[in-house]
Amino acid sequence: MPVKNRFAEMLDEISAWRRDIHTHPELLFDTHRTGALVAERLQSFGCNEVVTGLARTGVVGVIHGRTKRSGRVIGLRADMDALPIAEATGLPYASNTPGVMHACGHDGHTAMLLGAAKYLAETRNFDGTVVVVFQPAEEGGAGAKVMCDEGLMDRFGIDEVYGLHNWPGMPTGSFAIRPGPFFAATDEFRIVMEGRGGHAAKPHETVDATVMAAHAVVALQSIVARNADPVEQLVVSVTSFQTSSNAHNVIPQKVSLRGTVRSLTPAMRDMAEARLTQIVSGTAAMFGGTATIDYQRGYPVMVNADVQTEFAAEVAAAVAGSCAEAPLVMGGEDFSYMLQERPGAYILLGNGDTAAVHHPAYDFSDEAIPAGCSWLAEIVERRMPAA
Repeated sequence: MPVKNRFAEMLDEISAWRRDIHTHPELLFDTHRTGALVAERLQSFGCNEVVTGLARTGVVGVIHGRTKRSGRVIGLRADMDALPIAEATGLPYASNTPGVMHACGHDGHTAMLLGAAKYLAETRNFDGTVVVVFQPAEEGGAGAKVMCDEGLMDRFGIDEVYGLHNWPGMPTGSFAIRPGPFFAATDEFRIVMEGRGGHAAKPHETVDATVMAAHAVVALQSIVARNADPVEQLVVSVTSFQTSSNAHNVIPQKVSLRGTVRSLTPAMRDMAEARLTQIVSGTAAMFGGTATIDYQRGYPVMVNADVQTEFAAEVAAAVAGSCAEAPLVMGGEDFSYMLQERPGAYILLGNGDTAAVHHPAYDFSDEAIPAGCSWLAEIVERRMPAA
């Protein structure tokens, strides 16, 4: 079945929801206005149950099919939060909150799931239950983990869970997916290298933390170049180098480094953390200094289940005519926590030739809405066909 006609009819309405959310972006767990809008819409659709307050501002809607003989429960998830970026689109519905914008398309994800929920509540042409999950704090707050820790899956009896993300550079309304590891684990590190500061004219009386840190930055590149299996995926990036003094005639006492490590397997993740610690500590000792390392593990690898991925691809092909194989993505996604709790799949939805996500000129393409809504609805109707 191609894109559902009902979503073409609803496009103006869904687009209006999306643009309203875009104008009023909210960060992390502070999605109070967005959550209230979602809850009000779900109640107006006639959902059997609407629950608020999970992960502080998350919203869950429950919709029963015409029958529930299958006993199956499918979860559909959308993220609601924005990013701390100043918008530069000049659009009439641009952000009215300085320094905050929907630069990743979560406004579109939320609107599409609302559209699918309205359709599913109207038709109920399935045998089972669908749980629509609207999650805060995907952008660094691990809102999915908080919802799971608060009992999301067990409380609503979810058997499988599905989600999507818009993808600039893919044709609008097209789809791409892959089984297994898909989005990377996202770790962060903070390093303080300390020597003995002093006058720049007397370097022999100092232990130069700048030289020490510079050697460490170069040496860290060997983790990927000489420690990782060349067929594996691994990124080690030092993104900040800050000395404790910026004077021309001072050798600083300390240098602070920050960066990120991205990996797609537990073995690579463990190896990278261990080698980073060894290299930084060893480099500091070699120069007569010390190093303090704060290594924080972030989102885990997001792994699509084989069976659910094959099904999701079939549905996408039915909606759009085809479904491509997606590339590996070294960015992170906290839907990974939901996929750790239940089998499911995450798919990419083409957003056309737009600015990249997290760019101040980015905007979600409303033209992608009918395809995204159709995929969400078809997941339910095909996975739980009406008896």
